[in-house]
Amino acid sequence: MKTVNTQVEYAGLKLKNPIVIASSGLTDSVHKIEVLENSGAAAVVLKSIYEEQIMMNIRKEAPEEEIDKVNIADIISKFISEDHLDNYTSFIRECKTKISIPVIASINCHTVREWTSYAKMLEKAGADAIELNVMLINTEKEYLYGKVEETNIEILKQVKKDVKIPVIMKIGREFTNIINLINRLQKNKADGIVMFNKSYRNEVDLEEESLIPGAHISDKSVFTGNLKWVSIASSLVPGADIAISGAVYDGENIIKAILCGAKVTEICSTIYKNGPDYIPHLLSFMTDWMQSHNYETIEQFRGKLNSSIIEDENLYERIQFMKHYSSNNVQPKEV
Repeated sequence: MKTVNTQVEYAGLKLKNPIVIASSGLTDSVHKIEVLENSGAAAVVLKSIYEEQIMMNIRKEAPEEEIDKVNIADIISKFISEDHLDNYTSFIRECKTKISIPVIASINCHTVREWTSYAKMLEKAGADAIELNVMLINTEKEYLYGKVEETNIEILKQVKKDVKIPVIMKIGREFTNIINLINRLQKNKADGIVMFNKSYRNEVDLEEESLIPGAHISDKSVFTGNLKWVSIASSLVPGADIAISGAVYDGENIIKAILCGAKVTEICSTIYKNGPDYIPHLLSFMTDWMQSHNYETIEQFRGKLNSSIIEDENLYERIQFMKHYSSNNVQPKEV
């Protein structure tokens, strides 16, 4: 039986396998990350710090009038030299003393503001990369098309200007043309693209007639929708390092994602459900599948089923939809 090599390179990081733990409560302590590493995770994305938290910390240390007079980067550098490091940078430093797998810092952001200089602090603290989770929903009635996309590009440019470590963009799917945005991010030197971030969900309490938080665990149907876009993006933007995120529940999902062109998978919900001990099962499925299909490396089958095998994506999708819903096998239930 062949020995398989599960190593991958993603966003300039060399990983022992394609399993990355997504930013979440799973990655908010050194102890939890140590358990994940020992279970076989290849990298972790730390629980996000929010743009609002960064700005609150900055303004607490530097009054508004001082910020107006000097460059915000100089203020932050002063805080570093005086050891006024906040909990997040201290957390990164502690991780780097105890964790050997790559540690990816995460900023949840939505504007281009002074906070971008904060990325330099994360780099100095030892982060191996930075993931920018751009949470931006457009609700303007008088909307200038392309404005949200431009914000994504400008955030990337500003952070890339300040740091040398890889910068990964985690994007949403609410765009007119996702492929165009990914292509532009790649051209502006995004080191990786995560498809997709998870937006807040509302539910309705009928008894109280009030809005309540929706389910936090991703529904399985999310994965197939994301898989489609990964397949298209990996074909049309071949230079982009793509991670798939959202309802990656088992070893089959991991193999499917790689076949469609993903470099790595960001997992979360399945670890909440099954615990870190589930990671070895994911790895075992992956290696068994590779051996049974005579693959020695992941690159031998990555992207094998992306949309490059389809001449016309629109025509293909319309025909498949027509074939499925026009089939005699798909009938409405009898009333």
